[in-house]
Amino acid sequence: MHNFRQLRIWIDSVELAKDIYSLTQKFSNEHKFGIASQLYRAAVSIPSNIAEGSARKSEKDFRHFLSMSLGSTFELETQLIIAEQCNLAAHNDFENLLARIQSLQKQIKAFSNTISP
Repeated sequence: MHNFRQLRIWIDSVELAKDIYSLTQKFSNEHKFGIASQLYRAAVSIPSNIAEGSARKSEKDFRHFLSMSLGSTFELETQLIIAEQCNLAAHNDFENLLARIQSLQKQIKAFSNTISP
């Protein structure tokens, strides 16, 4: 078993979720329960799946949860692109977050490859 609190992918994904939450607070009220909610849910599911997977008894199960976490990063990336195209926040905010999401995707893939199948 892995201590998820010590995993860089978990630490980085928690920071990302907090920053996604901060971004969504800038959205107008009409978007708070639509795309903002979707963004935050996807962001929160990334570290949540890492944590849940780390408690599983087999490496195969952990890899499965890492795969779900990776899927959530792509879901988040897509939702962020949609939010940007709808002009919901500053372009610089989106660019920074997209770069961090793409970096996290690489980190999760690389970490997953270190776990025995």
